[in-house]
Amino acid sequence: MSRYTYDFHIHSCLSPCADNDMTPSNIAGMATLAGIQIMALTDHNTVKNCPAFFKAAKANGIIPIAGMELTTAEDIHVVCLFETLDEALVFGEEIEKHRILIKNRTDIFGDQLIMDEEDNVIGTDEYLLSNATDISIDNVLKLVESFNGVCYPAHVDRTSNGIIATLGDFPPDPKFKCAEFHDKEKISENLEKYRELRDKLLLISSDAHYLWDIRDADATVDIDDEPYSSDLVRKRLFEILRCEK
Repeated sequence: MSRYTYDFHIHSCLSPCADNDMTPSNIAGMATLAGIQIMALTDHNTVKNCPAFFKAAKANGIIPIAGMELTTAEDIHVVCLFETLDEALVFGEEIEKHRILIKNRTDIFGDQLIMDEEDNVIGTDEYLLSNATDISIDNVLKLVESFNGVCYPAHVDRTSNGIIATLGDFPPDPKFKCAEFHDKEKISENLEKYRELRDKLLLISSDAHYLWDIRDADATVDIDDEPYSSDLVRKRLFEILRCEK
């Protein structure tokens, strides 16, 4: 059993609200300096920078997770994580069918840059990625699980796009097994106020949009990693997130 530091909520320069310096290689390099061992890339409603991130992370000795921050029809942010890059890419193709296409205004929202592993720009997304999809919060869990993924509400302690701020409570359904906090100091007060949080696996992540948002490692998870391989660590991690372990 080993203790791993993690951050499961990071945006790259493909997210319109993220800085253009959030390239795959820069993210991986900053994660190394911060002491993070497992990191997920979770851009808004897309996984198109995950292939480059995987290569950059592996080059820096970081175990990468492919993910997405999905915006539901109610404007609630949900972190979606996948055990394999291929599963994430197929899920990304599905989400393309559910996006509401509004032309991105780069002068207002910022660029949406698709990168390769050497941080070269290989494309852009011309439609705004951060707006709501047509997927309801009631349907998101079933959809993600149909692609063998794990999902949970993001930054439940925040007023912007948090499930509690949007709905007024943490709902009993869908039956999410995890919930994410941005500020670990707010966990106790939220557990007192919202009963449904008490049986969840509570995760802490940065929701980094700038390189300086990537925190020094302080969130950890214990994983049975013998005999060691990055694939085994990823497999065991998803068992934990699914509350199978």
